[in-house]
Amino acid sequence: MSDLASRAINIFEALFSDQEKVELEEGSYRIGTTRGGLRCITVDGIFYIEQNPDKGSRWAKQAQAGHQIMWGLKGRVYVLQVVDGVFKKLR
Repeated sequence: MSDLASRAINIFEALFSDQEKVELEEGSYRIGTTRGGLRCITVDGIFYIEQNPDKGSRWAKQAQAGHQIMWGLKGRVYVLQVVDGVFKKLR
């Protein structure tokens, strides 16, 4: 598993287990929330955020159905996704 995949899985597990911070090799990072209440964190220039279930997308519908979905963005570009613990690199 790549370093990016391993890091994303660790962050995913922290976001969905309601931890206040995530411990990575290089240090500890505090998990925050957006104004809308979504759990999120930025590590090494990648913004990790849980899927908003209140949207109308197919991903939101999956989140409404109980799936755990996290996205990783660099700027405005989606670079990774983790769905139910399975990592997928998008770019």
